[in-house]
Amino acid sequence: MTETESKLPSTETSETVEEEDVAPTSPEIHFDPIVKLDEIEVKTFEEDEDVLFKMRAKLFRFDKPLKEWKERGTGDVRFLQHKETKKIRLVMRRDKTHKVCANHYITDAMQLSPNVGSDRSWVWNVSADISDGEAKQETLAIRFANTENANIFKEKFSEMQKLNAEIFKKPENSSGPELLIS
Repeated sequence: MTETESKLPSTETSETVEEEDVAPTSPEIHFDPIVKLDEIEVKTFEEDEDVLFKMRAKLFRFDKPLKEWKERGTGDVRFLQHKETKKIRLVMRRDKTHKVCANHYITDAMQLSPNVGSDRSWVWNVSADISDGEAKQETLAIRFANTENANIFKEKFSEMQKLNAEIFKKPENSSGPELLIS
């Protein structure tokens, strides 16, 4: 036995506790809340959208002043299509906090390119990512658990680009992609 083990209180007792020695259960105690809160409806702005694709990944953004990649979050990357406008956007929320870490339309100007040194991640430039509340140009990278998942993402990304290209060409959407609210 080590010195620290000898200082710990013993959990073994020589006496056994019998049922008669235990105090009878008291009636259930109830406390009324001091402050009464009303339930409010929380909107994610995803209620009018259908999930076309969902996969677990880790997202990074490139910090230009420091010239290094910063982790943005881990969670499910999803392609959401609006039920009325049919526009498709990429949305990713962090696992525990559900904070948005990516939110932008998929445009035909975006090019997925392989990340140097990894066969399971992709890099692309976004002209208007509004995950932080304001539209910013970002360079994002996404990494998947394996090469197969990364290739599936690339295929779906290309598919979404083609669908959005057709939607944005329509006359009623001639103003181009508008900013998203999240």
